[in-house]
Amino acid sequence: MDFLSPELQAYSEKYTSPEPPVLAALNRETWLKVLYPRMLSGHIQGRMLSMFSKMVRPQRILEIGTYTGYSAICLAEGLTEDGTLVTIDINAELHGMATYYFELAGLRDRVNMVVGDARTVVPTLEGPFDLVFIDADKESYCDYLDLVLPKMRSGGLILADNVLWSGRVIDPAETDKETQGLRDFVQKVAQNPTVEHVLLPVRDGIMAVMKR
Repeated sequence: MDFLSPELQAYSEKYTSPEPPVLAALNRETWLKVLYPRMLSGHIQGRMLSMFSKMVRPQRILEIGTYTGYSAICLAEGLTEDGTLVTIDINAELHGMATYYFELAGLRDRVNMVVGDARTVVPTLEGPFDLVFIDADKESYCDYLDLVLPKMRSGGLILADNVLWSGRVIDPAETDKETQGLRDFVQKVAQNPTVEHVLLPVRDGIMAVMKR
């Protein structure tokens, strides 16, 4: 959903730090070659993810939903010197493209891409995680929250993408499982006394959840 006019979007991008060259190249190739390129985090959201990561200074990052690797590279910008990032995606077709750009970004030894269902992969991972980014199948967001929250350190941050879902979450006529999954997720977060949270109307909506 475009919340801003094209003019305000261009103004915002003008006064946002530019994409590093590797991300600009990945952005362009995704739009040229991959289905549903709008799934890419893109310039402004990518710089926001990078800034959040630099503020947290995570040693361990978990990402659920790799796509072409853009958001993982942004998140990795804030890793500590000995930090690592695990990113999970069920689509093996994009593994080669993502890993190519991880290497191009100098992250070959710091990013581990796992192909599989996050609901089975996450329980096998050791915590704690300092930062988690959720951007996968929307009907499973509640499951992902249940899996990752116990593996978060106190003060750790979870970011969940697409929680506004092009405005469909506030339309009672929208009853599909993805829309309802996102409604259930934000309700679940809001009712959890162990977290602080804010829903950011950035791009398609990001829910920021901090474990107490």
